[in-house]
Amino acid sequence: MRLGLLHHLVLALLLAYAAGGIVPASAGGSWELLQSSVGVSGMHMQLLHNDRLILFDRTNFGPSNLTFPPGHPCRVNPQDVALPRGDCTAHSVEYSVASNTFRALSIFTDTWCSSGHVAPDGTLVQNGGWQDGTRKVRVMPACSDGATTCDWTEKSSPDPEVLAVGRWYATNQKLPDGRAIVVGGLNQFNYEFLPKSAGPPGVFALPFLSQTNSLYPFVHLNIDGNLFIFAKNRAVLFDYKSGTVVRSYAMLGDGTELRSNPNAGSSVLLPLKPNPTEAEVLICGGTPARAVGRFPPALKTCGRLKITDANPSWVIEEMPSPRVMGDMILLPNGEVAIINGATDGLGGWEAANTPSTAPVIYRPDLPFVTPTGRFEAQTPTGTPRPRMYHSSAVLLRDGRVLVGGSNPHHYYNFTNVKFPTDLSLEAFSPYYLDVSKDLRPFMVDPSPKGRPTTVTYGGSLDLLCRIPDRSVVSVTMVAPSFTTHSFAQNQRQLFLQVQVSKAQLEAPPGVRVPDDAYVASVTMPATPVLAPPGYYMLFVVNGRIPSEGIWVHIQ
Repeated sequence: MRLGLLHHLVLALLLAYAAGGIVPASAGGSWELLQSSVGVSGMHMQLLHNDRLILFDRTNFGPSNLTFPPGHPCRVNPQDVALPRGDCTAHSVEYSVASNTFRALSIFTDTWCSSGHVAPDGTLVQNGGWQDGTRKVRVMPACSDGATTCDWTEKSSPDPEVLAVGRWYATNQKLPDGRAIVVGGLNQFNYEFLPKSAGPPGVFALPFLSQTNSLYPFVHLNIDGNLFIFAKNRAVLFDYKSGTVVRSYAMLGDGTELRSNPNAGSSVLLPLKPNPTEAEVLICGGTPARAVGRFPPALKTCGRLKITDANPSWVIEEMPSPRVMGDMILLPNGEVAIINGATDGLGGWEAANTPSTAPVIYRPDLPFVTPTGRFEAQTPTGTPRPRMYHSSAVLLRDGRVLVGGSNPHHYYNFTNVKFPTDLSLEAFSPYYLDVSKDLRPFMVDPSPKGRPTTVTYGGSLDLLCRIPDRSVVSVTMVAPSFTTHSFAQNQRQLFLQVQVSKAQLEAPPGVRVPDDAYVASVTMPATPVLAPPGYYMLFVVNGRIPSEGIWVHIQ
């Protein structure tokens, strides 16, 4: 390393020590209200690599609670039956994590119950919706600081980059070649690809969806390049290149339990190990197939399946309490946070009655001893808000989980209802943020200021770190999710190959190199099948305590 760079790194480590004040410990994490209202309910959420969250709702219910600033053009859409003469309120927001501020964004056609993904260049691609928005493709760039006019753009017919068919309740999954596959939607038992310029054009049949359910199917990219697709209580491994089902998996349960939308369980591809030969999926919650009463009890059970085994069978596990409409979010240390939702009802307007406000941590690396053994209910400080239908959650680079949304009504409704429309944003800090800052790993960002580090497949990256009380050190990278309707689309986590050694630094005269300074030499995933091209958050983890992350761009 060059001497000037070494001086910079040593100084950064020393400053990290100086900033390491004690954070009051509280068992089970804590809640923090970030914004009491951003004016728009967060039905859909996506974190971009500029550490800004894009959230949006729908346009067909009337005005939101966020008026455009003076001079901003109003939305005039004659097809909008609620406000055909004009709508001067926003239905999308850009939220800055760093400054805890937000600004209004403009979407034109209806994004209700739509889907999305982040393209390899970091642009949010969002598609589908309801009525006039059902075939639209909208793009939102990662805006630079101070860019007040940076906003959504929308593609409409005859632009070739629109959807071939209308999609409402579809799922997007990024592919190894940089494209995305768009699967299902209401009465759409098929799939197509984006961008259209990368081909092939058209729509391709997927009969499995007509046999099960085409609303927000759970889709995960397997390590063999095929797609694991789950709907209702059944799953297949699908070769999207040939359009064939490679294998059908055993049914989850005995047929009396339903997991996908509108029964609103959740699904996650569990973290992949270095050079993985195995992949596992966890599906939790949902409702009985034959619901009794208006608010039937939700399911407590989860199914875990090793989708790469020759003859896999579901391992049934059990959460501490029933949950429907929950979100499963991968944490930097490889654990899963289960958050939001209710203990009864299902995903729909005013269709649930009892909020589930206690987050749960699932530890997939623990051995299976009892059905409940991998779960731990959290008891965070603070008072969380009910997050019912149309709520969402995403992982932030600092290790918190941001939650928002909840609107179980046809329109925004704030009075005389049990669960008013919620326009707030909250952050859940998991238990690992209870420890003092000087006990957390600290990683020096090797990238130029404000720019993510560029890495290549199979390439190496040296990370200078401070690792107090060094234990088992791991490095993970997490793809930020597009979260809506209890499913974090494109969420993915990989444990990387890492070698840790004491940092041999030439410190400036009179400056002592910290004893817990290390270099973590990391090897990136070998192929885009394991990590589709794009932006990831990278973390150093000591035991179960993660550092703050940095952004890396793999291509």
